[in-house]
Amino acid sequence: MEEFDLDSYNYSISENNNKTYAIINLTDISLIDFSQIAQSSASTIRKSLDDTQFVIKWQEGYIPTFIMDGTVTPVGTYTHKEILELMATSAWSEPIEVAKDEIKRR
Repeated sequence: MEEFDLDSYNYSISENNNKTYAIINLTDISLIDFSQIAQSSASTIRKSLDDTQFVIKWQEGYIPTFIMDGTVTPVGTYTHKEILELMATSAWSEPIEVAKDEIKRR
């Protein structure tokens, strides 16, 4: 049986993803036109653990008007691969604790 290569799988997914991602300060949430992005409302966004920032995404090649006209200035914009790396940091994801008995089974 061939071993599954997660890195190659993640790379393949990242390369085929045609979205642009942005980190926005939570203070700008009321300025977001959700009809222009993939998230449908403020309740469907992913927030940083400290609740100061959130992520939005949209189709590559398109820029939401609220960003284009300067109403909202992203903290940063990212590719799919870059946003996955950022989401894995301690600012966005809590560490997963594995029970001792689970470690023994491995």
